[in-house]
Amino acid sequence: MDSTLFLQQLVNGFSLGSMYALIAVGYTMVYGVLRLINFAHGDIMMVSAYAALFCITSLNVPFLGALSLAMIFAMVVGIATDKIAYKPLRKAPRISLLITAIGISFFLQNLFNMLFTSTPKAFLPPAYFEELINVGGISVTFGSLLVPLITFIIVVIVLLILYKSKYGIAIRALAFDVQTVNLMGIDANRIIAMVFALGSALAAVGGVFWASMYYSITPTMGTLIGLKAFAAAVLGGIGSVVGAVIGGLIIGLTEVIAVAFFPELSGFKDAFAFIFLVFILLFKPTGILGINFEKSRF
Repeated sequence: MDSTLFLQQLVNGFSLGSMYALIAVGYTMVYGVLRLINFAHGDIMMVSAYAALFCITSLNVPFLGALSLAMIFAMVVGIATDKIAYKPLRKAPRISLLITAIGISFFLQNLFNMLFTSTPKAFLPPAYFEELINVGGISVTFGSLLVPLITFIIVVIVLLILYKSKYGIAIRALAFDVQTVNLMGIDANRIIAMVFALGSALAAVGGVFWASMYYSITPTMGTLIGLKAFAAAVLGGIGSVVGAVIGGLIIGLTEVIAVAFFPELSGFKDAFAFIFLVFILLFKPTGILGINFEKSRF
């Protein structure tokens, strides 16, 4: 492989990894607060992609407007999921929450399968996503550069919210000690709803970008993407926002570069991420930036 092709694949890997990272941050934030692996998170990404498609094709909303509306819709779905499915089980065993999350995932998949059928729907991105940019002999699409840039900006905003705002302080305090937060007069359920809303909005951005880069969506698209994003969160250190981003980028780069070097193994590209995850966890069971949950959060 020559250096030009390698650099092109590197850009593609960063683009793919950025989408995993956006979804992984949602996983890690919910886990940091509730110790819940929200397996419906990938399906919220799918729901958002369909919402954006509906806005673009049926309402003639521009792409950025459709993205904004999809984020709002995802936030509503995330908050509703928490209020209807998870809130009544706050004091239930963890396994009950896990089973409920799996149930919500299947419910959303089957609901959208009934509404839109299992046939893949074409998602046409704005023209500027496909514009080619040549830099030093490297030819990449504008979308491949835009996605990592937007991801970086969003992650910075999330970190600023967590560490520089009173809501972020409340989120981190809640993640550390729910009982103390309640005694201080803070509405824990409202803060948890905010975490679900924020994580769902990030999943929406990841879902719309995914649809824009791969041109189609299906009701089951969130399953494998969600699992990879979860693997990214675990790889980076579940509970760490920065770790989730690092894990997403590593998995995206591994998936793209491995196929570029070994094209005959392209049929197994989905396995590379999990093989790499197992390899890393053998030496660092808590992930790259694993957090000691008795001392800190995020």
